[in-house]
Amino acid sequence: MPDFATLAPLVALLLTIGAIAGILAGLLGVGGGIVLVTAFFYAFGSLGYDSAYLMQICLATSLATIVVTSIRSVLSHAKKGVVDWAILKSWAPGIAVGAILGVLIAASLKSSTLQAIFGGLAMLIGLYMAFGRADWRLGDAMPKGIRRAIISPVIGFLSVLMGIGGGSMGVPLMTLYGRPIHSAVATAAGFGLLIAVPSVIGFLLVQIPVDVRPPFTLGAVNIPAFLIVISMTLLTTPLGVRMAHSMDPKPLKRVFAVFLILVALNMLRKAFM
Repeated sequence: MPDFATLAPLVALLLTIGAIAGILAGLLGVGGGIVLVTAFFYAFGSLGYDSAYLMQICLATSLATIVVTSIRSVLSHAKKGVVDWAILKSWAPGIAVGAILGVLIAASLKSSTLQAIFGGLAMLIGLYMAFGRADWRLGDAMPKGIRRAIISPVIGFLSVLMGIGGGSMGVPLMTLYGRPIHSAVATAAGFGLLIAVPSVIGFLLVQIPVDVRPPFTLGAVNIPAFLIVISMTLLTTPLGVRMAHSMDPKPLKRVFAVFLILVALNMLRKAFM
């Protein structure tokens, strides 16, 4: 068990990261999980738990926080009447199936492989955030039928492999199909809940060897890190929602895109070292 002098700075770091993740989740609809997976990766690694199972623990713990953050975010956005419940209901089955498949695959992969997947997908998301344009369109209405049946599980599957909610993929998808940005951010928060609930249940059943997991880890979910982070996201997610409805988030989005690209490059470097 690490001593207090080691744990205190890490607790302070996780509190800060939790606060930032909550604001980003409410403001941009993206970023919370990406920030948390990265923070957990370095926090647990610095404590000496850098093993072949490290990324599974980071993904699972991040997704556990997303359950709480998504509920808080959806309820806050719902008060403003911008959640598209019809999209949530119709996309829910496919997203949930994809999330379950994601857990089954993630549990069988090495940490280095998951690092490479995380880095590659984070790079693509960062580039889209940096260079994507608001007037880009793939259509005027959300996909239905066979296209929805294909796309919805892919969103759930890839999100679990990154330990993120649905915002990073759901917001671009909905805006590309003509949904207003505020509605896309609000509805994508619901995607996060659809992804996180089944995946966390699955990760709680994953067996991590006792000698390579941080203390008080249940399945692949580290309970102390989960509690520390949600204590902040519960406070800051509504703040992010209020900011989303009162300001232009584009400048912050560009800054976050640069941060995300740098994080992705560093994760890829570590994966292939």
